[in-house]
Amino acid sequence: MSPYARKHLIELILFLIVLYVFFVSIEMMSGAFKLFGKDFAKNLMTTTSNPVVGLMIGLLATSLVQSSSATTSILVGLVAGGGLSITNAIPVVMGANIGTTVTNTIVSVGHIGRRNEFSRALSAATVHDFFNILAVTLFLPLEHFTHIISRSAMFLADSFDHIGGLKFVSPLKAIVKPVTEMLINGIQSVLPDPAWATALSILVFALVMLFLALKYMVDLMKKVAMGRVENLLHQYLFSSPVSAFILGLAVTAIIQSSSATTSLIVPIVAAGILNVADIFPFVLGTNIGTTITAILASLVTKNPAALSVAFAHLLFNVGGTICFYPLKKIPIAIACQFGKFTANHRYIVLTYLVLMFYGIPLLIIFLSRGGF
Repeated sequence: MSPYARKHLIELILFLIVLYVFFVSIEMMSGAFKLFGKDFAKNLMTTTSNPVVGLMIGLLATSLVQSSSATTSILVGLVAGGGLSITNAIPVVMGANIGTTVTNTIVSVGHIGRRNEFSRALSAATVHDFFNILAVTLFLPLEHFTHIISRSAMFLADSFDHIGGLKFVSPLKAIVKPVTEMLINGIQSVLPDPAWATALSILVFALVMLFLALKYMVDLMKKVAMGRVENLLHQYLFSSPVSAFILGLAVTAIIQSSSATTSLIVPIVAAGILNVADIFPFVLGTNIGTTITAILASLVTKNPAALSVAFAHLLFNVGGTICFYPLKKIPIAIACQFGKFTANHRYIVLTYLVLMFYGIPLLIIFLSRGGF
């Protein structure tokens, strides 16, 4: 093997190691947030006739547990048990779609030290946010006045009621989970009490891992992508909107985590290998891909309520894609302008994170329950 080939092989191996650390940090971060807020998130999801409050509950709950699948699972249990109607569950599903993008924004903060890189990273992270916000702006009032999503979801649930499903095991979780559990258990053994201190320690450790992994990922990506990898992305995987969409859908359906899939694309855009327009169809694919495993799982239960929640999530994402892909210039332009502006005022990203995913939802929920 020539010295040139050996150098590239070493860089590729290092990149794979750093990529593994990146996924472990994402999984640890999710575990920390679940320790903070899983019970709180479950308690939030009580019956509400106000669709805006339901939207905020879904947004906050998913931001806390960092998993729209976890939020959907809780909703399935509540709807199946009669604690929540499918009509009232749908705004929560819409909020969950926005809340799951918090991971992308946190990942983009890892690039904050390099202005141009941070601008690209934040644009890539928030294009998902702005697409979901636009979709909610259209479909929340439409659902409230016509119940088109809930009625369609219940129709599909009745049609599929007697069909068995399949249960897939996420290969990513199978690879990452043992190391993640070992690290979390190790921290818990050192800091067993109180629970919030353990969760905070796990979160800090995960963020340190994440930011270190991001730093080396971008550097290695630039070296590795100078040849075949960059050609692979441009000529095959992201050669057209259709291929990018299918890639996002397939990868997310297989690894069962839209947060991991979309978070991985952020450093690729930050490195300048792809741009926001290239990844937009990919993001839409992940939005639909994240619903497929929930549908398969709910088919196994043969519970009409479980099926209705899963199909409502699918219909919302498909509807958003149909309506806003032709208008893709709008979310892409908003995300790019937001990235450029925030790169020059970098404190804004922290304000955005806190207010968008936690502050505003908490305030609206608090006021709806007679706060102040």
